[in-house]
Amino acid sequence: MSDQAVLHVKGRILVGPDEVRDELWVVDGRISYDRPAGALEVTTVEGWALPGLVDAHCHVGLGAHGPVDKDVAEQQALTDREAGTLLIRDAGSPSDTRWIDDRDDLPKIIRAGRHIARTRRYIRGYAHEIEPDDLVAYVTQEARRGDGWVKLVGDWIDRDLGDLSACWPREAAEAAITEAHRLGARVTAHCFAEDSLRDLVEAGIDCIEHATGLTEDLIPLFASRGVAIVPTLVNIATFPRLADGGESKFPRWSAHMRRLHERRYDTVRAAYDAGIPVYVGTDAGGSLAHGLVAGEVAELVTAGIPPTEALSATTWSARKWLARPGLEEGAPADLVVYETDPRTDVRVLAAPRRVVLNGTVME
Repeated sequence: MSDQAVLHVKGRILVGPDEVRDELWVVDGRISYDRPAGALEVTTVEGWALPGLVDAHCHVGLGAHGPVDKDVAEQQALTDREAGTLLIRDAGSPSDTRWIDDRDDLPKIIRAGRHIARTRRYIRGYAHEIEPDDLVAYVTQEARRGDGWVKLVGDWIDRDLGDLSACWPREAAEAAITEAHRLGARVTAHCFAEDSLRDLVEAGIDCIEHATGLTEDLIPLFASRGVAIVPTLVNIATFPRLADGGESKFPRWSAHMRRLHERRYDTVRAAYDAGIPVYVGTDAGGSLAHGLVAGEVAELVTAGIPPTEALSATTWSARKWLARPGLEEGAPADLVVYETDPRTDVRVLAAPRRVVLNGTVME
């Protein structure tokens, strides 16, 4: 080992919320808690170290009108990296971003394939738009293309109704989710409103994105089934503007969106209090900027989730949920170093001191 360059991270290493070590070493891009016998060069980084942050609802390669060029997707990923996001669950993208897997300087991505939506019931250019009879076939296709996840659009505005409504009959959703599970994939769904949730959860879904329609009567069902939510509160903050824009054409929808926005913090806190797993996701991509993970953690705290638990939702528990390592012995050295203890004030997440990806300090 005497001819190898080594990174030494010292200060307070937050292996878990209550497990703190004084130092770690990085050799060949991997974490070790044993001091190397010798090294040609040692670089030292000091501060409070966390596992690389997780954005569990992000869209790399997606723009306001659909897929974007490779250079735009690269900049999206770099922006997330600079914010400390080193693991992304890409919750639906029409772009092929497999090339990112060959780049050691870009965040790791867990893909859910392309969104699967009902015909004319989602943003144009984003999704496969199909009818219920084809749902199983498209879920099968995306389960094989993705990295263990499939993304459905569970509800969207029905223009004839003038409001949000469920996209899939219960039987179609159940058959599709069952097939995804048979293929080893988990299923998540975009859901703003209330009326799609019971059918999707009872059909066996694994996660709900946004979950603004989660109500008191549904919370015990989510909790008993272990269905996670990713609230994307930095995105829900846009609901009033969206409602204003649709007021004249769809007043019922606009009023509904405002109600969902008004109770957003109460919804998230009630879910957390009931034991529903809550994870950090920004919904970056499309119309929302990348690099907002610190803001989303702060929003969870505003909603009433204790700071250490909100921090866990983008670090320790999030990585466990996605079956990716944190700061364990032998794991890839993906970590973020801060000036002060992020458990005391999560706002420090907005100012990473150092970002280390695959053992390299990013500049």
